[in-house]
This record gives sequence, structure tokens and C-alpha cells, in this order.
Amino acid sequence: MVAVALVGTLDTKGTEYAFVADRLRALGVEVVMIDCGILGPPPHPPDIDRAEVAAAAGADIEQLAAAGDRGAAVQAMSRGAGVVLERLVAEGRIGGALAMGGTGGTSLASAAFRRLPLGLPKLIVSTAASGDTHAYIGESDLILVPSIVDVSGLNRISTKIMGNAAAAMAGMVGAPPTPEPADAKPLVGASIFGVTTPCVTRARERLEGLGYEVLVFHMTGAGGRTLESLITAGMLVGVFDVTTTELADELVGGVFDAGPDRLRAAARTGIPAVVSVGALDMVNWGPPDTIPERFADRLTYEHNATTTLMRTPPEECAELGRQIARKLSAATGPVALFIPRGGVSAIATEGGVFHDPAADAALIDTLLAELGDDVEVHDLEYDINDERFSAAMANRLAEMVAEARG
Repeated sequence: MVAVALVGTLDTKGTEYAFVADRLRALGVEVVMIDCGILGPPPHPPDIDRAEVAAAAGADIEQLAAAGDRGAAVQAMSRGAGVVLERLVAEGRIGGALAMGGTGGTSLASAAFRRLPLGLPKLIVSTAASGDTHAYIGESDLILVPSIVDVSGLNRISTKIMGNAAAAMAGMVGAPPTPEPADAKPLVGASIFGVTTPCVTRARERLEGLGYEVLVFHMTGAGGRTLESLITAGMLVGVFDVTTTELADELVGGVFDAGPDRLRAAARTGIPAVVSVGALDMVNWGPPDTIPERFADRLTYEHNATTTLMRTPPEECAELGRQIARKLSAATGPVALFIPRGGVSAIATEGGVFHDPAADAALIDTLLAELGDDVEVHDLEYDINDERFSAAMANRLAEMVAEARG
């Protein structure tokens, strides 16, 4: 059986790591112990010592210890652990990675684990496994397990949690790999929101009929970041990016902010992309009482019990048009922009609660005025969920991908 890497600060957590190592071995799993501590000596000799980890990051363990800067040491040992883990995976020596700790240990291990391939089991027993965990998980498939009590000594609670984590890891690395389909199809990424679902559903069905496998991402911040990361990783042959709503949340401060790199990966990597302005009529908040006071006069719509939508006015729409124009104009590959004159979302069509021709005009006119000449434009009279609009986008993406693949 392929081994599991145990990554941690053995100077302070050596007893706990020894317990988990024993549990893994009892379950028939080999262990590669990696020491990332910088203080006293570990109670048990690791398989890969701290000096080797520091060296992998271009650092000297003695200098890190002497500097007395805990933050710098954690960052260096995290980088080194990531390099060591990548090497062990490349050599076929490990099939999973496990760590334990508080915020410091979780930060150290999670940054290293995020460098590992998608699908390789990675698990951290953490005191920070609740609340906002994006800083640790990012766009990876890292599993965080609540430690319940601090990772500090062995007791009737901690041993149950750590024992379960060891069993989970043993099961993951010991299970037969999920078979890849014999007729694996090229992957296309698509962006969706509730108010663009009809468009994406029809496009997915059309693209699947043309021989593609479509991965659909919900544009809640994490969805957009994940889409961008898979594009960067080279996993997709094309992007059906009809729903760019996260840009509005980034601009205004809403809860579905995907960050400044949203809409950049396809442009940077040059893969074919069809793009639209789906759901840019809205910024997302939680329940109504979470909307900042400065927006008290804005038009809002309670989408459900946990999500309130706020209409973007003309000045914000114009800025969104500028941002999209800059990002699309920087594309190094084929990109086609599709304009839905009939409405940018299901509730922005005529008669809809967010129908605002002035705001839509500010978005579209600014976008078209500042767009580079190399961007292909399809200015259509339909609303975004019209089947003719989705078909036009899907068909054009299929053509662009086919041209790019020769």
C-alpha cells in the first residue's frame, strides 16, 4: 500500500503524531513522518527531518530557529513541506497527506497540501475547522476535520477524533482508484447562477451532445475561483462563462466576491472562451439585515431566506463594463463576447423586479466602447435565458474549441 505523509511540528505535537502513526500502521498503512518544527528535538525520529524541509524552501533550519520569527518560520517550513510532498507524490511514495494542529499548524500544512494534485487525499484535524475556512482550503479538495478539543495531548476526545481521521485516511488511500471512463471527453467549464440556470442547462445539454463533458460552477465566490484555478491548471479545453456576477460583488463588497483574478485565467492561458454579462444586475448579501446601511436606498430583492439581491445602478454597471473590457481585451486566445439585449438575468427582463434599461445600457455601451478590436462580439436581441441565446453561445464555443484543437 502507498504510504501516508504525516506533516507537522513534532517538537510540540510529537505525541499526537506518534498516536496517529500507530493507528495508521495498525490499519495496514505505511507512514512517512515529516518534521516541520523548529524548536526542541522531536520525541521520535522522523523520516524526513526539519533541516531537509527547510532546505527544500531554500532556508537554513538553524537560522530560522535563531531568528525567533514564528511567522517567517511557518511560511518557510510550509514552502519546504510543499516541495517535499510534491517530490514524494512524483516518486510514487505517498498516496495521501495528513496533518493536525491549531491555526499555525493548519496554516502551515494547508498551504503545503494545496500544492498536491486534485483527488489525492489530504486531511487536517484542526481547531480552525469551522467558520470561514477559505484561507486554508482555497480551491483545493482539502478536508478539514474539527478537532473538538485542542491538539494538545491524548485524551478520550482527542484520541477518538484522531483515530477517526486515521481511519478515514486509511480508507481513502486503500480504496481502489475510481476508474476513469474509457471514453473520457474533453472538459468545458461553465458558470451558473439561479437567474441564468435555463441558459446554462440548455448549453450544457448542447455541448454534451457535441461530445464534451461540462463542469458547472456556481458563482458564489468559491465557484469562480475554482473555475479560474482549473483553467490555469490546464484541465479545460474551453469556457462557457455566461455568468460573471461575481465581478459585481468584488466591486461593491458583496458576499460572492471571487477576487480580482476572476475572468483572467482564460485570457492568460489562451483557451477558447465565450463570455457574457449574466447576473451583473445584482450584488449578493445575506439576510436583509446584513446589507450595509449605506445601501439603505437601494432596490433589493429577497431571493431566499439567506440571500438578498441588490440592484446595480448605472454608475456601477459602467465600471463593470470597463473591467470586463480590459480583461477580455487582454486575451491571448480566441474570445467571443455575447450581449443579451433582452436582459442580463431572469429578473432583469421587461416586467422583472430588476428591469432597468438605463443600468443595462451603461453596462453594455461602456463595455462595447472600451473593448479591444480583437474580441469577437455577438450583439443579440434576446434575453440571457432565451434558448436562441444559449444555443448561439454553445455552438460558437464548440466551433472555437474545434478550431483551437485542429
